[in-house]
Amino acid sequence: MDKPTIGILHPGSMGAAVAACAATNAAAVLWCLQGRSPASAARAEQAGLTPVSTLRELLDRSGIVISLCPPAAAEDLAREVAGHAFTGTYVEANAISPERAERIASLLGPAATVVDGAVVGSPPVRGKTPTLYLSGPTAATTTVEGIFAGTAVRTRALGTEVGQASALKVSYTAYQKASRVLAALATGMARQYDVDQELLEVASRRSTSYLAEPEYIPKVAARAWRWGPELEEAADTLAAAGLPPEMLRAAASALARWHGAKDDSELSVADALEQLAQP
Repeated sequence: MDKPTIGILHPGSMGAAVAACAATNAAAVLWCLQGRSPASAARAEQAGLTPVSTLRELLDRSGIVISLCPPAAAEDLAREVAGHAFTGTYVEANAISPERAERIASLLGPAATVVDGAVVGSPPVRGKTPTLYLSGPTAATTTVEGIFAGTAVRTRALGTEVGQASALKVSYTAYQKASRVLAALATGMARQYDVDQELLEVASRRSTSYLAEPEYIPKVAARAWRWGPELEEAADTLAAAGLPPEMLRAAASALARWHGAKDDSELSVADALEQLAQP
């Protein structure tokens, strides 16, 4: 089978590293010089990518295009690609909502085949092995998996619906990113009272992630009636320390949706999540 020519939009730190892996099984990996910074050019050169002058040239020469850009730019970039009537496979691999992924698929279809992609993990350099989750038409996801066969980018197909990969990414991001912000807020609050080392000792007694323990969710629901006010007190303390309290107030607002679950020891995970989804 002939090796495909691949286009990468655009070679940031993740994009360049992913593109370098794709080059293993590609005839060439192209990137567009137009409007890119010297830093992008340096990354592309280091990754062994082939420069082209215009987006039109990249699209005309590429059978597969991978979009890895800042999330806010994903839709505009797809619209620009659609304006050139691209007819190949477009891998939308940005950290965007499922709804936005579906809009992008509508923008590019039916001329192009859209694969929803989501990279979970660090850029594939220095021994890192991120996973590229894929969803969309089976033939297209299989082709994309072949591009990364034997490379540091692992792949996993989730299903045939555009939006599934994006949903996984934003679900994971919601916890991983927000929990780190909360850690910074908690540490900042503790430091104001010179108890940050004690906070670290308390936290070090737990080594697992609550995200890996969904069975804990009903317990949270049953305790929401008292946890909500506790978080409001913590939010007040953050504000007094000059730290932003909005995340904790939002968490207290979420807990209020479990007002009917007070001390309910029989609540299931499914029931708790259903209550959380009700305004």
